[in-house]
Amino acid sequence: MAFLQDVMDAIGHAVPLLETLLVVALVLWCADYLLIRRHGGLGNEKLFSRQLVMLGLTLVGVVAVVLALPVNEGSRNQIIALLGLLISGVFAFSSSNIFANLASGILLRITKPFVIGDFISVGSHFGRVAERGLFDTEIQSESGELIALPNTYLTTNPVSALRSDGALVSASLSLGYDVHHAQVEPLLIEAAQSSQLEDVFVQILELGNFAITYRVSGVLPEAKGLITARSNLHKAILDQLHGAGIEIMSATIMNQRPVDAGYSFIPAPARSRPPTTQAAPEKIAEKVLFDKAELAQQLQQRKAELAKSMEALEQQTKQAEGDEKQRLKDRMEQLREERKQLDKAEEEPLKVVSGKGE
Repeated sequence: MAFLQDVMDAIGHAVPLLETLLVVALVLWCADYLLIRRHGGLGNEKLFSRQLVMLGLTLVGVVAVVLALPVNEGSRNQIIALLGLLISGVFAFSSSNIFANLASGILLRITKPFVIGDFISVGSHFGRVAERGLFDTEIQSESGELIALPNTYLTTNPVSALRSDGALVSASLSLGYDVHHAQVEPLLIEAAQSSQLEDVFVQILELGNFAITYRVSGVLPEAKGLITARSNLHKAILDQLHGAGIEIMSATIMNQRPVDAGYSFIPAPARSRPPTTQAAPEKIAEKVLFDKAELAQQLQQRKAELAKSMEALEQQTKQAEGDEKQRLKDRMEQLREERKQLDKAEEEPLKVVSGKGE
């Protein structure tokens, strides 16, 4: 009888612990379903904040289980102290850079100095943002290389960002004092306008000892064509100034070969070429150089469109009845499936870029 009594007493003491374990498990399961699983997969941007919430709930659940242990108060305090020491040890023995980058990643998501698809310049690096991770940010340079920049580097250095919905394109050049600025400025404006730039203006940056430095600028409506726009602007400047008989060379240049006094450094007009069916290389420059960044931006835009469509369908479903309601549910399921496919593509974007995954 004494043995049975001891067993019953042990079970009675364990009941609060079992109840706590059940409640904690149920809360964590519901939170995981509502925050993550219900949405059928999320991108890194939205998944990050939800994972932080789950981490916080898990820590709260662990503390609740410790408080429910059938031990005296002194032992319970010792367990909590040991748990705190264990967590502190993890932070102490782990690299400080990991947590610094993690904190910087959170800061970048709060302040949002740039988004996926923007052109950014930080330090000696310039490129288009292709991915924003927990510990680093990946940009794609003008040569098509993928560069991973630690988040701490982005928060401790000035970042210049060109939004994907518009950018300022500029070109600078030096001309001698023998060419009047009233002749130069209209030609530079015409070159910029012929390059499809808007709100064009010309500045005189410097009156040097031997030459005048000009800069022509204009707004490019879509920044994703930045590389091609710069190249086109430079070509248009060459065409306009050479067509007007103006030499683009510093007055301090000294040739190492004899040249006649009347020789002009203007190339002969290009011979006309037969039309070709192949696309000009500059037309596909951004597609090749920034393939991952371009795809990442397209995925983000499509996911935003899907979110709006699903929200509208959800409201319509609540008011619909019969066959119409079933049709809306089927459409909702199609959109969820498409979002899952987009999430998979976002994990390995280069595999779905044309020519990369073959």
